[in-house]
Amino acid sequence: MENQTSKCELCAGSGGKVLWEVPTCRVIRVDDDNFPGFCRVIWTAHVREMTDLLPEERNGLMQVVFAVESAVRSLFAPDKINLASFGNVVPHLHWHIIPRWHDDRNFPEPIWGAVQRQGKPTVPVVDDASLTAALVKALGPAR
Repeated sequence: MENQTSKCELCAGSGGKVLWEVPTCRVIRVDDDNFPGFCRVIWTAHVREMTDLLPEERNGLMQVVFAVESAVRSLFAPDKINLASFGNVVPHLHWHIIPRWHDDRNFPEPIWGAVQRQGKPTVPVVDDASLTAALVKALGPAR
């Protein structure tokens, strides 16, 4: 496992601006001007698949994913939320929580798909502190 974790960018670094963290996982905000509010929930231990976790760990992780989705919906008022867990490029368990707007550059394609239009959607400006406060309210204090 040491060889895998030493090559894993999510083991080696935070993966983005950490908003909330407990020993099992962290919530980060992705720095992407085209998709404001894009967050990831990253499992701390280097595992590849959801079924590598115990059932109670899976449930806990999904509670965090759903809390992030709820906070992002409340603060950013997107037209849609995309939830995704791929791991094809980075085989370390993580979930993407991506707010989408009808006028974002890729809609209705996935954010990794073909660009459909130029420009950025008109969305509320939400700073990291506000997003963190919403996560703490939903999940409790970080540890």
